[in-house]
Amino acid sequence: MTENAPASPAAFRRFLPLLVLAAGLVAFFALGLERYVTLDTLRDNRQALSVWVAENWALAAFIYITAYIAMVAFSLPGALVATLTGGFLFGTLLGGLLTVAGATIGATAIFLAARTALGDALRARAGPKLRKLEEGFGENAFSYMLVLRLVPIFPFFLVNLAPAFLGVRLGTYVLATFIGIMPGTFVFASLGNGLGAVFDAGREPDLGLIFEPQIIGPILALALLALVPVVYRRFAGKSRLPDEAA
Repeated sequence: MTENAPASPAAFRRFLPLLVLAAGLVAFFALGLERYVTLDTLRDNRQALSVWVAENWALAAFIYITAYIAMVAFSLPGALVATLTGGFLFGTLLGGLLTVAGATIGATAIFLAARTALGDALRARAGPKLRKLEEGFGENAFSYMLVLRLVPIFPFFLVNLAPAFLGVRLGTYVLATFIGIMPGTFVFASLGNGLGAVFDAGREPDLGLIFEPQIIGPILALALLALVPVVYRRFAGKSRLPDEAA
């Protein structure tokens, strides 16, 4: 018993970042903060926000990116509303860049927390199927990550967590996340940039804009392009097999 005692504090330190993130998510809903992350809140306070941002530009940008980091790291709902707000307050270009930076940092935080707390333990206990999945994903990690970021097939928070259990390198994860979320982010930042006119007209923003063929088409094309290295490796590997056998 005495020999095992030191393991307890070490285990607590390992799980502490993940516990903090989980506590933040619980506190968010316990305090009812989700009621404020809405387009109605932005509509009702847009004039006051616009004036304050114009007078405190640097501070506003810092608060926005910090809030976005927390939103992604704690897996809080409302990222789409936040992205629209960024475009509304800072314009398409700056709002999009602040959002991409905040989302990438926040996603990296939860990735590191999950990898530290659970990644090594899961891989140590992994069966043959999970190891095979990890090897296959690891060979083309950047391509797969880029596709998952470009095309939101799975929820954003799930894509933040899964790579931590599949042995994806930190640099690969960060770069693929930063590049992959750019197209969709700038589409919604652009939509947010025009929210003033939408609110003045008494209408709701068309959040289905990203599914318009002229927008989703290029994004899907980028996703297919990202898979080219995967396909090439598969065919190149098969073509080498007869030579190796010979």
